Amino acid sequence: MARAKICVQAMTIKKAFAELGPYEALKKMAELGYHGVELSQVDMGAESVAEMKRACEEFDIEVAAISGGLDPRKEGDDALTVNLDKFVQDCKTLGAKYIRIGMMPVNYMASVETLKDFCRKAEDIAEKLKKEGIHLYYHNHHVEFQKVEGRYVIDLVKEWAPNVGVELDVHWVQRGGENPVNVIPRLAGSLDLLHLKDYKVYPYGEALEKSEDNENLMREYFKDCVHFAEVGEGNLDMKAIIEAGLKAGSKYLIVEQDDTYGRDPYESLKISAENLKKMGYGDCF
Repeated sequence: MARAKICVQAMTIKKAFAELGPYEALKKMAELGYHGVELSQVDMGAESVAEMKRACEEFDIEVAAISGGLDPRKEGDDALTVNLDKFVQDCKTLGAKYIRIGMMPVNYMASVETLKDFCRKAEDIAEKLKKEGIHLYYHNHHVEFQKVEGRYVIDLVKEWAPNVGVELDVHWVQRGGENPVNVIPRLAGSLDLLHLKDYKVYPYGEALEKSEDNENLMREYFKDCVHFAEVGEGNLDMKAIIEAGLKAGSKYLIVEQDDTYGRDPYESLKISAENLKKMGYGDCF
């Protein structure tokens, strides 16, 4: 592998997975030059996984990680605490070495005791996965930058679940009030997975042009003017972030965009790819 591999977070193109099927969705991704994917919010049934495997073999795509919740959200859901063997098998089928938890249920953040309970469960899963050659990672949002007894939740997870790595999402770090460049070094050695998406303050002029009802526009704009953005199209110093990530040992740089605001997600991925190449990371594709 090169110094790191640039991947796509599948949730960015989950609509294509559902409408075109995994094979065609991944083919379109590979045609943009991406040859790595992290799987989340897509069907992981046997037929779908088989189609993913076929696409990965044909288009030289590496599966960086798959996703799993710690607990089931509702009866019948797969989750790491109830059906770990399924996740292990999917990893082995697809050649993935990482499973990432997209977010802890917010009720675990209610107190020190509940947070410790989450960490105990996650650490237990991490130890079991380690025996299978698989690493467990935890993906942050902004809420992990709330403080519990004077310390960030994300730092407590790292301390209380030492075998669980942190998949740092730099957009959410910014929303949480921290600079990703300052946070990344603290996670050196447990930051193999790094999520790249930019942070953009949406121009009021553009919002005004698109609005059909201007009466409450200012109120709504002021509350919700922060947007997810293509890498290199927002306010984050992505070059500094990536260099810090590489120095901290990041192996996968994962491009993700939760919302493309009407733009075709593949067009957004193309913009991110072009900007990353201009920054000097063409060898990471």
